[in-house]
Amino acid sequence: MIGRSGRIMRVRLCQNGRRWYTPALVTFRRFFPGYLFFALLLVVAPPEAHTLSFWDEEPASTLVPRLVEAMSPEELIAQTLMIGWLGETPSPEIMEWIERSNLGGVKVFGWNGGNLTRLAETIGAMQTVAGEHRLGIPLLTATDQEGGWVRHVKGSGDLTTRITPGNMAIGASDLPYDAYQSGYHIGLELRALGINMNFAPTIDVYVNPEAHVIGPRAFSDDPVQSGVLGAAFFQGHEDARVIATAKHFPGHGNAAEDSHGVLPVIQDDMQVLSERDLVPFRMLIRAGVPAILSGHLNFPAVTGDTRPASLSAFFKQRLLREEMGFDGLVITDDLYMGGAWEYGADASWGIAEIVTEALAIGTDMVMLSQTPEYGGEMLVGLLERFETDEGFASTIREAAERVIHVKIEYLKGEDRVPLQPDPALLPELIHEATGTAFFRDQAARSVAIARPEGIPIAVDERVLLVGKDRDFLSIGSELIENSETYAIQSTRFAGPSAAEIDSVRRAAAGFDRVIVCLSDPYTGSIINGLRDAGIQTTAFSILTPVYLQQLGWLDSAIAVFGWGEESFRAGFSVLLGRTPALGTMPVSIEPPAQ
Repeated sequence: MIGRSGRIMRVRLCQNGRRWYTPALVTFRRFFPGYLFFALLLVVAPPEAHTLSFWDEEPASTLVPRLVEAMSPEELIAQTLMIGWLGETPSPEIMEWIERSNLGGVKVFGWNGGNLTRLAETIGAMQTVAGEHRLGIPLLTATDQEGGWVRHVKGSGDLTTRITPGNMAIGASDLPYDAYQSGYHIGLELRALGINMNFAPTIDVYVNPEAHVIGPRAFSDDPVQSGVLGAAFFQGHEDARVIATAKHFPGHGNAAEDSHGVLPVIQDDMQVLSERDLVPFRMLIRAGVPAILSGHLNFPAVTGDTRPASLSAFFKQRLLREEMGFDGLVITDDLYMGGAWEYGADASWGIAEIVTEALAIGTDMVMLSQTPEYGGEMLVGLLERFETDEGFASTIREAAERVIHVKIEYLKGEDRVPLQPDPALLPELIHEATGTAFFRDQAARSVAIARPEGIPIAVDERVLLVGKDRDFLSIGSELIENSETYAIQSTRFAGPSAAEIDSVRRAAAGFDRVIVCLSDPYTGSIINGLRDAGIQTTAFSILTPVYLQQLGWLDSAIAVFGWGEESFRAGFSVLLGRTPALGTMPVSIEPPAQ
């Protein structure tokens, strides 16, 4: 219960099976057993709890206001929270949030998705507890399964989700069909696990080669193409009945820093944002995307301050709501990320103040990768603000209404993502053959020849394969008969030593061609070290091709945009002349001006 100060007043209760009694009721039961049932109806289950439920057959236009009116401040606030948990099974902390407050949502991170059977069981257990709450509002169960590089739910052993070619491969084929089918088949995997919301598609316009955290997660450097393909991906999710979320508003594609660690400062003005980064968001809003995720990105030339967009009333209210007309869910990226904490530290805020501010400026849901203590500083602070600030209370009610509206739209119909996924069906649903065939074909359609000299390779060439990726080396040696491999052991992103470059040069002596898997600046430096070695050098670019910009002298290169087996096989097939290169470069790779 909540005291006048807004603090949670803890009441010691005795547990008897699945019912809760006060000590007085236990005594009452001992001496007056004939009246126990009626006492429980009055004390534990007031009549209102039996006359109103999320599952009532009533139009959302009337049911949602009734649900919100019946909710306590704690329950209203809980609907605005999407919380992560530790481990592959439900933690006691997250289950307490669900049971006591009817939590709005949970976020599945990589550390939760190592065992798909266990994950499906965990989601089912969480939804069961949510359904036992007096209003029975189910959870949003969300993850980041973008396709390609970002894949939080992986699995292990014989039961894993697919490594798909990814968004930039879709940009290379430039087919809305590929975007739709990718969204659809990724959506089918998620719904099999009971995951009903995905933080995808990524529609950032990839204009900055230093935006390494975005890279192949973007479709291209073209705003309209990004919007068209993002809308098709969203429609694929719609048909799988998974809630799509466009990100990272207002655009992460020109950020040289990673918002996981720091707050990127982007100097673009409003005109640039409007004509470039906001274009795909406008297109997806018109297409009906139900949710948008805001990034931790600062635009001082737009707002005149140091706030990230995730904590900015200008971006959330004036721009997104009023000017762009978006009326769906607005969700923050994880508020434990450095991009939010850096601003919070400057303002002398902890997580309680950051969460409160994010909600106060018009966010509908905040994402938290860590589980805060139930009844701790964060919840107490939110409740105190709710009780003392009517404007804040009104904002929370509006946010809860939007959350529940989305839940009614997506989680009540017969075609909804199952609240109780069946683990026994996972092998059949995760490995469905149609999706496997599609992603193989899509990888083949996306291969692009960036620089054509010496492609295809001659059948009698002696080839040295150089790279970090084991699949590149193993698949290449399987398909190129007269080949050997050189494995790069370093995991560093940039800066091979002179000794390692010399080692590669010595290993390449006597070969007709060296094919290097270009995956980062480190492998780009390896290629530069072969410039005057007198050996035909071909770059096999994976993920983002922007590292070719630093290799202006290189005249032989192909690009694939994924890092799975299908992408490697498709690339080698083009190199060997067995299949044509059908893809085009989705980003500019012209060398920088000298």
